[in-house]
Amino acid sequence: MPFYYSFFLIMVLSLVIFMIRTLILRKRNVPVELFLEALRNENSGHFEEAVITYENALSAVGKSRFNSYLRIRINEKLKVLRTIIEYKNNLHIIR
Repeated sequence: MPFYYSFFLIMVLSLVIFMIRTLILRKRNVPVELFLEALRNENSGHFEEAVITYENALSAVGKSRFNSYLRIRINEKLKVLRTIIEYKNNLHIIR
């Protein structure tokens, strides 16, 4: 019988430790959240807002000093959005 009690105690303690680790120590990933918000703005057609949010995400990635793939992807998106905004502005001038 004592073996069953110790096994049960170990299982309960491991479950408590797992819950503490997942709930309390979980950290929000701000650059990824900003990237997703900017992507939603871009898909909605709000290009100026998307550029601002991408720039905020880029500065947040710079603070964390990792996620080089995210930094490259944000830079590519910024180039495309700035080209689209410039094209729209030139189109309005011609008309």
